[in-house]
Amino acid sequence: LPAPDRIAVANVAGEGARAALSGALANLVAPVTWARSRAAQCGVSNGYGRPETLGVDRWAALIGARHRHAGDCIVVGAGTATTIDILRATGEFRGGVILPGLDLMKRSLAENTARLPLADGAFADEPRSTEDAIETGALHAQAGAIERMHARAGGARAACFLSGGTAARIAAQLSLPHRVLDHLVLDGLVRIALEEPA
Repeated sequence: LPAPDRIAVANVAGEGARAALSGALANLVAPVTWARSRAAQCGVSNGYGRPETLGVDRWAALIGARHRHAGDCIVVGAGTATTIDILRATGEFRGGVILPGLDLMKRSLAENTARLPLADGAFADEPRSTEDAIETGALHAQAGAIERMHARAGGARAACFLSGGTAARIAAQLSLPHRVLDHLVLDGLVRIALEEPA
């Protein structure tokens, strides 16, 4: 592979990971952009009272969504945690919710109850096994939270974008129009890097 001419990083793993990444990148001659949440950037304004406390992965996903869509939308990050954020057509991030991700929900049941297994069940309209009941319940919780936030964002007039490792599994249970975008955080990170001086 050719050497990069620019590097952009969105780190949510803490200072230890930042130090390790800095060390690994030190021998490269390419400039490094460390993305961070700001009050405004790339056409998005941050509605948090303390903008720097918004996770940079969420910030980058919002910027990626804004670059793809000019109207109202919700942006769902489906990973270890599930985040559901409201972005207005004006570019204003209005806030959002964080809940345990699909797999974390299931793992929490297995670790904090005496008799529920770590389920590897399948979604069913009327589950008839504990494993299927856990899988179905966790998917209903995810889809229900997304549909509630979508209604708050304006319902039919708001687009719904999902990204992250469990996005496709959750999307299959949604009763609203949606798009799964595989690299929304990376799309936003590219926009951030292009806006900042090298």
